[in-house]
Amino acid sequence: MAESKLPYFICGLGIGAALGILYAPRSGEETREELRNRANEGREYVRQRTGEGREYGRERAGESREFLKKRSEEGREYVRERSTELKQKAEGAVQKGRGAVETQRGQLAAALEAGRKAYREATVTGSEPPADTVEASEA
Repeated sequence: MAESKLPYFICGLGIGAALGILYAPRSGEETREELRNRANEGREYVRQRTGEGREYGRERAGESREFLKKRSEEGREYVRERSTELKQKAEGAVQKGRGAVETQRGQLAAALEAGRKAYREATVTGSEPPADTVEASEA
């Protein structure tokens, strides 16, 4: 069955080729030249778009670098500010602690001195220390 349709196919192919040649708007040479020109235009278009894409990528990369540089500088500045604040707070806490230690040291020294005085009075006179001295040394 396939053999009976083959001659019709070949005949149709020949008629189509003949009609194509008869009705072609240009000669073969002109058509090939037009195809070459169109291919060159397509190639040039692709090159142009590729160049634009590269340039766009470079611009975006530059913007990204600038953005990252700006953000890192902002981060550094934030860290500097926070570290300065923390140093000041720490220095304030240390000064406050020193003040408290000095106050306690003074109170302890006064209490020790009151105790020594009371002891001396008690050993020299041989009597009990006055009640107000005992209360002062307990405070």
